[in-house]
Amino acid sequence: MSSTATVSITRKREPITLTDAAVTKVAELLAAEADAEQLSLRVAVKPGGCSGFSYDMFFDTEVADDDVVRSFGSVRVVVDEKSAALLTGSSLDYADGLQDTGFHITNPNATQTCGCGSSFS
Repeated sequence: MSSTATVSITRKREPITLTDAAVTKVAELLAAEADAEQLSLRVAVKPGGCSGFSYDMFFDTEVADDDVVRSFGSVRVVVDEKSAALLTGSSLDYADGLQDTGFHITNPNATQTCGCGSSFS
């Protein structure tokens, strides 16, 4: 008797994607930095905030072996492994208007968010 096994190969979901508006704004901010070629946008999740976790974003020159690295146009995004698990499927957008100016993360894994938009659980 022979048995057959099926293997399903699926691509891992991205920890975070950037909208065109976010890519444009991050590229603009990077261009103002002296060492822009060495910089990546690091997106991280830290314990804290009023809902349990908070988002952190900053330019970074270091990339660890277990970091998830993705490029969106000229912008390189780095996410540490633990943050990637909490961000999977998230989107980073940028808005420039009279209200809600700035970066905003939409995270499908968040069960609760706070009014400031930078904290979730």
